[in-house]
Amino acid sequence: MGRIRSLARATSHALRIALILGLAGASHWATSATPPDAVVQKVFRYALDAAETSLDPARVSDTYSNTIIAHIFESPLTYDYLARPVVLVPRTAVALPEHSADFKTWTIRIRPGIYFADDPAFNGKRRELTAADYAYSFKRYYDPRWKSPVYGNYRADDVLGLEALRQRALDTRQPFDYDAPVAGLELKDRYTLSVHLGRSDPQFILNMANPNNFGAVAREVVERYGEELDDHPVGTGPFKLAQWRRASKIVLVRNPGFREDLFDAQPAADDAAGQAWLAKYKGRRLPLVDQIEISIIEAAQPIWLSFLGREFDLVRVPLEFAPIAVPGGKLAPNLAKQGMTLERTLQADHVYTYFNMEDPVVGGYTPDKIALRRAIALAYDNRTEITRVRRGLGIPATSLVVPYTLGYDAALDFGFSEHDPSKAKALLDLYGYLDKDGDGWRDLPDGQPLTLHYYTTGSETYRQFNELWAKAMKAVGLRMVFEIGQWPEQFKQAQAGKIQIWGLGNTATSPDGSSFLHEAYGPEIGAENLARFNLPAYDALVKRIDESPESPERHALLKQAQSLLAVYLPIKPHVHRIRIYLSQPWLTGYRTHPFALDFGRYVDVDAAKQAAAIR
Repeated sequence: MGRIRSLARATSHALRIALILGLAGASHWATSATPPDAVVQKVFRYALDAAETSLDPARVSDTYSNTIIAHIFESPLTYDYLARPVVLVPRTAVALPEHSADFKTWTIRIRPGIYFADDPAFNGKRRELTAADYAYSFKRYYDPRWKSPVYGNYRADDVLGLEALRQRALDTRQPFDYDAPVAGLELKDRYTLSVHLGRSDPQFILNMANPNNFGAVAREVVERYGEELDDHPVGTGPFKLAQWRRASKIVLVRNPGFREDLFDAQPAADDAAGQAWLAKYKGRRLPLVDQIEISIIEAAQPIWLSFLGREFDLVRVPLEFAPIAVPGGKLAPNLAKQGMTLERTLQADHVYTYFNMEDPVVGGYTPDKIALRRAIALAYDNRTEITRVRRGLGIPATSLVVPYTLGYDAALDFGFSEHDPSKAKALLDLYGYLDKDGDGWRDLPDGQPLTLHYYTTGSETYRQFNELWAKAMKAVGLRMVFEIGQWPEQFKQAQAGKIQIWGLGNTATSPDGSSFLHEAYGPEIGAENLARFNLPAYDALVKRIDESPESPERHALLKQAQSLLAVYLPIKPHVHRIRIYLSQPWLTGYRTHPFALDFGRYVDVDAAKQAAAIR
């Protein structure tokens, strides 16, 4: 902790120096030395509590990295920033896509006159976005070279010809052939792309609103930088990368070549704040700020103290400090007096623990293995997690589907949050998990030692989660040890199937609640399916769900699929989180969206007030 505090102080000092001197290659910020007639630059400062893994859309699946790339890359569609319920709107597209009656063909037309940010890869020429860029970017998900975690999402859709092209590259060990024509990606003209699927997918349109699933990357950039592409994210979005210290700090600056993009939205009639924001900024050119600084600080205390020290304009309040910031659910008087604003919102997410189904201890489909996983789940109390560690900021997860998504029903309860240590002990006794050597810990049925390995990080918050786990397991006689590491490295281990038990969160990127079923979908083992669950009956249900339009019949299938997961329990959902965000008085316009992550496009900073506060 001492090292992290020192890092926070050093970061604070560096920020103050930067405010005076400016960053290399970036505009100078307002200080007391700023001439009266100078243009005041607007800088939005924010912190993430976990490190990014990549800045390449094809290699990203985590929310932290997606938050960054959403400001650089653009998908054809997006969501209205203020509309609730959410509404799809065009971004780089002229209009919403058309589809065939069977939902197997989707046609999108890209708006002419949109350009990538300038980059040496373009040899000094302006590079216009075309439909071919989306086709090329789509192919990258299939290229084995990039090991894309998004690939599994599309494999089930069977984009005609792409799987064969991928398999050819694997079989011949030759580079993926991007020039080979494929029936599934039809370029009708310079700006029009038709995607032909091998199966019906009524929800395919939602992929087009996510830069991670459908972000445009220029081929010239990929070919110029190759494996160093991470350091050169070049998109058509409102910002471009100016500085990157991995797992430490990212600086995005306004893309000077960004097109005219005027603010508009459709907030609900009873959304007073949204209506006021619309009235003030309707027709204003986006983005409203000139620079975004994103700091990576994994420890809660430095994030909170830095915000109180006015080093960040927006903070997601760490759990440990929620009672201080929002006692009794209301903004603390001292913070309200300073002019800070509060947003408290239930998230479209869940936190869950998964068991590696290929692990010799906790994996497997036989009754004894199911009993062990169920006993572990019954021993752990989701509600205690919420009240003690999360300070009440969450609701128990009773299903796999999350709030705000199609198919979510708060009344459904599949038993994921059931807590019954007595039942857990009875299951362990029944299936032979007894203390056979008298050391106080249960052993495997064959008498071998039983040790559970839970992977976690070293932060204070996770230490509290670990204490809950250790206490719960000890109460039923199970030994659990904690493997401490860094999140990005553990994620790589998880993809490779080298982690036994791990807890993580998953946030919805679209209103399709069935996407959470893919956390256990066989064809996505090593990608979305980190549990490596492989049950043909379950996979068949997910396939039917993915091919079904929104309907009561689809909801019935969702229930069946979740019932199977409740039986085999490769995943234990814990909680749907409630987040608290605080904004400094000079920041306006922040609004948590259930699915979109490019909030930096819309927020505004009063630079004069900000500069005065941090002097």
